[in-house]
Amino acid sequence: MIARKLVSRVRGSLDRFPAVALLGPRQVGKTTLARRSLDVPHVYLDLESPSDLAKLEDAEGYLRMHAGRLVVLDEVQRKPGIFQTLRGLIDQRILSGAGAGQYLLLGSASIDLLKQSSETLAGRIAYLELGGLRADEVDRDAVTNLWNRGGFPPSLLARTDAESADWRENFIRSYLERDIPALGPRVPAETLRRFWTMLAHRQGSPLNAAELARSLSVDSTTVARYLDLLVDLLLVRRLMPVHSNTGKRLAKSPKTYVRDCGLAHTLLRLDTTDAVLGHPVAGLSWEGFVIENLLAASPPRTDSGFYRTATGAEVDLVLDMPNGRRWAVEIKLGTDPTVGRGFWNAIEDLRPDRAFVVYGGSERYPRGKGVEAVGLPELMSELSHQA
Repeated sequence: MIARKLVSRVRGSLDRFPAVALLGPRQVGKTTLARRSLDVPHVYLDLESPSDLAKLEDAEGYLRMHAGRLVVLDEVQRKPGIFQTLRGLIDQRILSGAGAGQYLLLGSASIDLLKQSSETLAGRIAYLELGGLRADEVDRDAVTNLWNRGGFPPSLLARTDAESADWRENFIRSYLERDIPALGPRVPAETLRRFWTMLAHRQGSPLNAAELARSLSVDSTTVARYLDLLVDLLLVRRLMPVHSNTGKRLAKSPKTYVRDCGLAHTLLRLDTTDAVLGHPVAGLSWEGFVIENLLAASPPRTDSGFYRTATGAEVDLVLDMPNGRRWAVEIKLGTDPTVGRGFWNAIEDLRPDRAFVVYGGSERYPRGKGVEAVGLPELMSELSHQA
C-alpha cells in the first residue's frame, strides 16, 4: 500500500475537532486511508451497503452505543439527514469533556453534503480533501507514469497502459451514468461527457462560457451549472486570477483544469505517454498536473491563482501562504526551462518573496533575478515545510 501524506493531517484534525470530513472523488483512496492508515479503534459503516445503512434507521441509538469510539461513516452523502443527529451527539459529548475525534465522514463532495454539514456542524467539523496519488508519494522515476495515468490508485497501479485506460474509461462512464445522478443533479450523461471533454481540450485555458454554450447548444447559465457541478465533485479545478495593486488591466476569466490528468487524457483518447507527448495539450496537461501537486503540498489556508495582464505578463501559479509570503511558479514541460519576457514582467509586477520555474528535470539551479529552476518533487517538499 502506498503511504499517503494526508494521514498526519487527518490524525491531527481528529485530535482537535469532533468531526472531520474527508472529501474526494470516488476510488481516490478515502476508504483505504480511513480503514488501514488510522491506527485508532473505530467503527466503520459503508452507507452504500444496505445492511450498514439499516443500522442507522435509529441513528441516534446506534451511535450512542459506540460513544467513546471513532465512528467512520463512508459515503455519508447517502444519508444527509444524519448531520442534525451528529450535532446533538457531538454537543453532548463536548459537555461531558470528550470533544475531539468522534466522527470521520467520508464522501464524494457534493453541493448538498457541504451545505448541510457546514450549516449543521459549524465550528465542530474540519474539512480535508484527498486527491489522487501525489508526485511525492511515488518513486521519482514513476512521476511521468503518474502524469500519464493520473493519480487514482487502480489506474496508476494497473499492469499495462491499456488496462489503466480501460479502468479510467469505466470510471468516467460510471460517474456519469450512476454516481452523479445518485447525488441528485439530473444532467444528460452524454451532454456532460461532451462538456467534460471540451474542458480537457481547453486544459489550462481561460473559461469562455459563451463558446462552450454554443458548442453544446445550451445557454451560458447551463454551462455555469455544469461547471459548478464538476468543480463541486472535485473533478475540475477553477483557478481564479490574482488581483494586484499594479494598476494594470488584468485577466478576469478563471482558468479551468480537469484535475486528474489521467481522466483528461482518457477523455481525449490518449492512452500512452507517447500519445500525450504528441498531442497539442501536452504542455497544458503537465501544467495542470504540477498545479494539482503543488496545491496538495501547500500549507492549509494557502490561496492560489494565476496572474495575467492584457499586455502579456503572466505567471502560471501564484501561492499566497498563511505566513504572508507569496511564491510565483512558472511551469515548463521540457528539461530546458526557458521563460519568456511575460514571466519576467509578471515577476516585476508581483514582487514575490520567491519565484520558481518547475520543469521536467531534477537538478536545481538559479535562473537569475532570484528565480530558481527546480523539479516538482523537490518544490513539493519545500512547500510542505512552510508554516
